[in-house]
Amino acid sequence: MAGIEASAQGQESLTELGEAAVTEFWRADSAAARAALVDEILASQTSVEELLALFQAGPMYDADVPTGEQLRQRINAEGTEYPYMLYVPEDYDPNQSYPLEFVLHGGVGRPRTDAEESFWQRSYERVAQPGRIIVIPFAWAEAYWWQDSQSENIPAILNELKATYNVDENRVTMTGISDGGTGAYFFAFKQPTQWAAFLPYIGHPGVLRSKQSGGGYRLYFENLMNKPLYIVNGENDRLYPAESLRSFIQILQDVDVPHTWTVIEEGGHNTSWLPDYQAVIEQFKADNPRDPLPANIQWVADRTDRYNRNHWIEINEMTEADRPSLLQVTRTGNQFEVDARGVNRFTLLLSPNAVDFELPLRVVVNGESKFDGMVEQSEETLLDYATQDLDRTMLFTAKLNVSLVD
Repeated sequence: MAGIEASAQGQESLTELGEAAVTEFWRADSAAARAALVDEILASQTSVEELLALFQAGPMYDADVPTGEQLRQRINAEGTEYPYMLYVPEDYDPNQSYPLEFVLHGGVGRPRTDAEESFWQRSYERVAQPGRIIVIPFAWAEAYWWQDSQSENIPAILNELKATYNVDENRVTMTGISDGGTGAYFFAFKQPTQWAAFLPYIGHPGVLRSKQSGGGYRLYFENLMNKPLYIVNGENDRLYPAESLRSFIQILQDVDVPHTWTVIEEGGHNTSWLPDYQAVIEQFKADNPRDPLPANIQWVADRTDRYNRNHWIEINEMTEADRPSLLQVTRTGNQFEVDARGVNRFTLLLSPNAVDFELPLRVVVNGESKFDGMVEQSEETLLDYATQDLDRTMLFTAKLNVSLVD
């Protein structure tokens, strides 16, 4: 009995060590800092099942955190400062999770100034809602919303906030105004995993295709299929009149992208209409939480160093460098039906909330069986993707690399 008791005490101490390490991991201020803690967590000898439970529970959030309006900044690895305004409800309660909304401002072509405080004040007044955390980041002429620097910065700010505040990962939305609306289109087309829905106001997706505007992207409508859009344009907008988006909206309708398009009669390039639509917009957000592990998913990529992942699928190697690759995957239990075009290699990220690891998995690609067998979970995979995502509802304990070439 003494030996059994000692063994139980030893296991309890290992679990406590794992809990402490996971909390430190969660509260780290960057992905690099979290990665540095991986060896410590692995050394705790916590099983993958126990580790998964710890990550699903998340940390114990502190009550003594800043609330109200705060001007902050994030500094990237190169030392560039990215200011952002944060609003946390004054009655913030760490025991409940909060919706969070990013609001991307317009006028990104202006030079950066020293008085960053001015970039957010009017925007916040237009979008503030009780019971929600609001983030208004900053863009300028050298850091448009649709450039690689911001594609790294925005999710990093989100994870920085998730480390401190109890954010509902499945109710994180992105609203954009003017150039910010164009920025919301960018994240919808290129980097949608973290978001529940996108609300582009008085913007235009065509800007993303122009190299002169800092874009030059190819846009693939398959990438919009899993995330709803709430689009608003003014009939008489001097920059992007509603009529100039009609062909884009027609394609959304033709391919069944979930969307709502509102045209403001005689509306200009402004958001004076917003108070009249606020209740409808809030209902749209409430009706469209994110599904972190959708059973049907697709992605088109034209590069593999970034913009190559959607939730639990990644395109790792393209057949031809100058032609896009397409993955369409349907998961039914442990069976994966894959349509792959222009893809040499891809990865399926596997969650115990979606598959049963006690049974074999089968992957059929273009009608041909490519895998049929057992898959082992690993602490390393769990930690790798938790480092990137910091998401209690989207945790992966295994990955299956599939090759379509000999």
